[in-house]
Formats: sequence, structure tokens, C-alpha cells
Amino acid sequence: MQPTILDMCCGSRMFWFDRNNANVIFCDIRRESHILCDGRELNIEPDIIADFRALPFASNTFQLVVFDPPHLERAGENGWQRKKYGALNKDTWRDDLAQGFKEAFRVLRPSGMLIFKWNETQIKTSEILALTSESPLFGHPSGKRANTHWVAFMKEDACNTPHGTPIPEQYSESMTRSPFLPNVATAATE
Repeated sequence: MQPTILDMCCGSRMFWFDRNNANVIFCDIRRESHILCDGRELNIEPDIIADFRALPFASNTFQLVVFDPPHLERAGENGWQRKKYGALNKDTWRDDLAQGFKEAFRVLRPSGMLIFKWNETQIKTSEILALTSESPLFGHPSGKRANTHWVAFMKEDACNTPHGTPIPEQYSESMTRSPFLPNVATAATE
């Protein structure tokens, strides 16, 4: 069976229920192991070592792509967060993440789904979503402080409505703006 799911930045595969799912290709830019300060072992063991900015796959390959890039701009060289999540290059992270989005959509099949995960402890989700011209379908904050955001996108095909389609006027009064996704309307909560 040909895998139909790509995890572009798998890290230690911590949110996967089945960390060895044969339908997933797990990629990361690094392969390493660490003993954390609490004694736990952290293993980053991708199937393929790959840079999310230049994926080694043909266009339109995957039905589902997961993009959970490093979210820390400031992290100590030997800190546990850097070991666990990786770190962004402070000078190039905007270009790096913009290229990551382009690559995700390139390898995604038409009508395929991109699940993007971001923790906005240091950089706001809205600032990251501004790095792609694609519009998200929906998103949800989670975690103790609601700093982690899960955002879903669908790649267009010839039959889909173009992204960024205006909301029909009859619905606009019942819509409000999402606090973490500027320019994305959501159903009003009362």
C-alpha cells in the first residue's frame, strides 16, 4: 500500500495514536535521541530525513498532509524545548514557513486536506497564517492556555469554490471575526 499521509515535521510523533502507522510517511530534518531532565527518552526517528522547505516527493502525492513546524524563535541551544520541538531560524523563519506552506500544498492532492498545528507562545497564529495565500477552512485553539491552534485547509481543485470567496450577504450579519484568524469569518457565539 502506498502511504497517503505525510507528516512534514514529525519530531517524536508525540500526537499520533499509532506512531508506526504504515499509511504515513514521517519526515523531519533531524534524527536524534535525548534524555530529558526528567529522565524520559526523546527519540526523533523520521522515516525520511527531509527539509519541509524542499520535500522529496512529487506534486499531488498525498491525500492528507500534517504540518507541525518548530514554533520557537527563542530557545536555548541545549534546552529541552529545542530538543523536543526544534527551533526556527530567527532571521529566516518567515520565508522558511512560507516555503513550508507552498511545499505542503504542492505535495497535496486536489481536494486533499492540510492539518496545520501552531503554538503561539512566541509568535501569533495570525502572523503565521499571513504567510500563505491559502484560506483555512476552520481552526480550534487547545491546550491549557489555548495557545496551540489546529487549522485545517483543503487544496482546491477545478470543482471547489475558490478560497477567499466572500460570505453571502444574507449570512454576514450572523458572522463575527475569529480572534486568532484575522479575515476569517466564523459563526457568532452568543
